[in-house]
Amino acid sequence: MSALMFAMSTGGAEGGGNPLTMFIPIIMVFIVFYLLLIRPQQKKQKDHQRLLSELGKGDKVVTNGGLYGTISDAKDHVVILKIAENVKVEVVKSAIATVIERKKE
Repeated sequence: MSALMFAMSTGGAEGGGNPLTMFIPIIMVFIVFYLLLIRPQQKKQKDHQRLLSELGKGDKVVTNGGLYGTISDAKDHVVILKIAENVKVEVVKSAIATVIERKKE
C-alpha cells in the first residue's frame, strides 16, 4: 500500500512543475558556448580582416605557408611578395598570417 501512495505522490509533483526550468540548463550551455567559443573567434576574425585591409607596400609579413617576405605591390585580393633578390611571388591576401614589421612612413 505504501508503494502505491509513493507512486501517486511523485506522479503529481512531476506534472505540476514549471516547463521553463527544463530549458534553463540548455540556455545556460548556449550562453557559455557563445561566450567561450563564438565571440572570441568573431573578434579574432575581425582583427585579421582589419590587418589585411591595412597591408601596404614595404610591410614585412609571414604567410600561412611559412613564407617570409616584403610586400612589393598590393592589389584587391592579391599581394606580390619579394621573398629574395629577384624572386617575387603572388599570394592571396587571405593567406597572410601576420605582419612582422610595418613600413615606417
